[in-house]
Amino acid sequence: MNDSPGWASPGSAPSGDPGREGGNPAAPGRDDTGSDSKPPVNWSKEQPPGGQWAAPTGSGPTPPPEGGGWGGQGGWGTGWAPAPVVAKPGIIPLRPLGIGEILDGAVSTMRAHWRTVLGISLAVAAVTQAVSTVTTGIWFNDQTGLAALENDPDPTPDEILDALSGTLTGGAVTGVVSMLGTIIATAMLTIVVSQAVLGRPVTTGDAWRSARPQLPRLFGLLLLIPLIILAITLAAMAPGLIMTATGPTGAGAALTLAGGLAALVTAVWLWIRFSLAAPALMLERQGVVASLRRSAKLVRGAWWRVFGIQLLTMVLLVFVAAVIEIPTSLIAVVVGGESAADWMAGETAETGWLFLIVLGIGAVISSTITFPISAGVTALLYMDQRIRREALDLELGRAAGLPGYGTPGPGDGRTDGATPGS
Repeated sequence: MNDSPGWASPGSAPSGDPGREGGNPAAPGRDDTGSDSKPPVNWSKEQPPGGQWAAPTGSGPTPPPEGGGWGGQGGWGTGWAPAPVVAKPGIIPLRPLGIGEILDGAVSTMRAHWRTVLGISLAVAAVTQAVSTVTTGIWFNDQTGLAALENDPDPTPDEILDALSGTLTGGAVTGVVSMLGTIIATAMLTIVVSQAVLGRPVTTGDAWRSARPQLPRLFGLLLLIPLIILAITLAAMAPGLIMTATGPTGAGAALTLAGGLAALVTAVWLWIRFSLAAPALMLERQGVVASLRRSAKLVRGAWWRVFGIQLLTMVLLVFVAAVIEIPTSLIAVVVGGESAADWMAGETAETGWLFLIVLGIGAVISSTITFPISAGVTALLYMDQRIRREALDLELGRAAGLPGYGTPGPGDGRTDGATPGS
């Protein structure tokens, strides 16, 4: 492995509409299930070699299982073809993927490279949760300023800021550390998945060396997307807030609510549109803005499919986290005593260290499992979109050294000179 693990130079293959951004007006291809049919106009001309998707010409149908033909009628029938044989060098078959195959691929990466995957996610989760536990125990337990504020009917801005300083400081420290941990885990786990697709072993050191040059850009990307959404939200709600402050309160509140709903819809749309930017940045060595454009290009025409997969993944991750964290939270309440129960009920902001430590252990275990699944699904969804639009399966087959896929050359559309998957 070197510092160029991607399979194509930025935007080297068409993934847009015909006549736009390099789209191919007409080319033979396949549908999303891998069967031969008239394809969408933006599919690549390159197709998998013979024998990878269908039986060789003239080979005849594969005999059915003993005891009868298809459908259990004992006959061969007419017009039947054997099931296609698809190459699978690693965790996924080299063809368009279904939802189950994407989820299974993420879990298979954990099984095949468990030392590397769980080592990365455990280290990141332990550090971020340790910081969160310490900040909660130090700053969030100190409520003297807030208590004084409650007894003051007319506090000054300086008094309010002084009372909230501990909470704001703790929240800022926790947020920054959590974001850095997410960036490192996402970067390294994306590299691991890219190698698992090719069936190649990868160590933590290999993943770190490949991911490290892109970390500043990934930080900028993951910081830019929330800022864009925040700016849109403020712009949508500003007219209502201004009207509430200067005019009829009821009309202003209604306008604010309408602006908030519009901002929510826009935020979800942007989240999906840019959801493939991180793997594009890591695997194609893209810049921040170029990664956003690349993600938008790949998601175009498949927004609802990407949304469904991401939403399903989020629901599964919430379920997995609940299965782990609910029992550990109950244990924490038992060992933490009455103050912990009051803290969980929101009746007090102070609790003991033992409670926070047990609660943190549950969060570490949960994050260790959910980090790889989240990063794996996003990376595989990115690859799936490129397989569907750009015949990335050919590049993957070449990178894996599969027979019949040939070797990359001057005519394969690459311009960066790097070996795919290296």
